[in-house]
Amino acid sequence: MKSKLVLICAVVAISLFLLACSPAAQQVSVEASCDDFTALQHISKEVQVGIGDSLTVALCSNATTGFQWSESAQISDPTILQQTHHEYVPPEAEGVMGAPGEEVWTFKALEEGTCSVSMEYSQPWEGGEQGAWTFTLTVVVK
Repeated sequence: MKSKLVLICAVVAISLFLLACSPAAQQVSVEASCDDFTALQHISKEVQVGIGDSLTVALCSNATTGFQWSESAQISDPTILQQTHHEYVPPEAEGVMGAPGEEVWTFKALEEGTCSVSMEYSQPWEGGEQGAWTFTLTVVVK
């Protein structure tokens, strides 16, 4: 009985040690400002994340112009990366008419591999301008 208790304590201690040594999930962020898109309407970037990491993409957005980013990002391989959230974040300065905010997407890295994520800034009505800005992110999950 005593040897079983010692064995259980040893297993628990080793498990806690291994858990403490394992890398914690990271939060990785990528952003592009309005100035970035004014200089270059079609932006491509690359980022490296680990399995289990959370990736946040924040892009300039100004709802007063009639343009908006695609609600769901186009993910080339959804077995590698999954979109978990999307929201519009208004500008911090209140009462500033026409000030831009950000659209923010959150993704979770599911497994090793490389995939691309793309978004398009367009006017969402028939006849509206399409693809005024585009953002493509190559995500390498290791």
